[in-house]
Amino acid sequence: MPFDLTSFLPEGVSATVALMLMVVSFFTSMLTATFSLGGGMLMLAALALVFPPSIVVPVLGAVQLGSNAGRVALQFPHVQWRLVFWLGIGAAVGTVVGGQFVAMLPETIFAMAIGLFIIVTTWLPQPKLDLHGRKTLVVGGAVISALSMLVGAVGPLIAMFFRGLADRRQLVATQAAAMTLQNTFKVIVFIAIGFAFADFVPLVLAMILAGLGGTALGGMLLMRVPDRAFRIGFKIVVTIVGLDLLRGAIFG
Repeated sequence: MPFDLTSFLPEGVSATVALMLMVVSFFTSMLTATFSLGGGMLMLAALALVFPPSIVVPVLGAVQLGSNAGRVALQFPHVQWRLVFWLGIGAAVGTVVGGQFVAMLPETIFAMAIGLFIIVTTWLPQPKLDLHGRKTLVVGGAVISALSMLVGAVGPLIAMFFRGLADRRQLVATQAAAMTLQNTFKVIVFIAIGFAFADFVPLVLAMILAGLGGTALGGMLLMRVPDRAFRIGFKIVVTIVGLDLLRGAIFG
């Protein structure tokens, strides 16, 4: 009896589609490892072409959990754990609260609000806020994690707390650690509310392994990109993400 790869895949997903998602995972992980974010939104868009909305967010959370954990492993010495700790406390609360409203509220409203917020905070002068203060990190982590349960990828919002870090390796590593923690909470909550992750485990693992390859390549590119180019690239990627959120909210 010939080997049937599709028996390991979710219903309706062909081997070709699975391979394409693995390729997307590789390149989005490379992008995120180089500029600290942007890959999550691209992965979200790719998954939305294959799965209905009720499946996209939990599967994206599982894939991002593995991809970001791999990024942390490669950049571990540069993680600013104090920032991750306080943001994580808020994330734990926000994820549980957001889980109560999954599929109850129109995500287009949140997508539009987040898109506008990302663009404004990227290009307008930054207000004098203590983004590294305990209260700010806890509250910010809670609000952003609650939104994450509805719209999936909120990496650009998490990134604003780390924008002041001078070392780009610290920015990428700390962002990855925060997203690992947030996505861990997200997966736990989706399991608690009954999402059947078992059907997607082989596909998720394959995408995570492909993403680790992209992370390794992006990690090598990170310090080869000039600092000015890195900062400009960071802003461009964030802006594209914000504009794509607005496009999706307006045009569907």
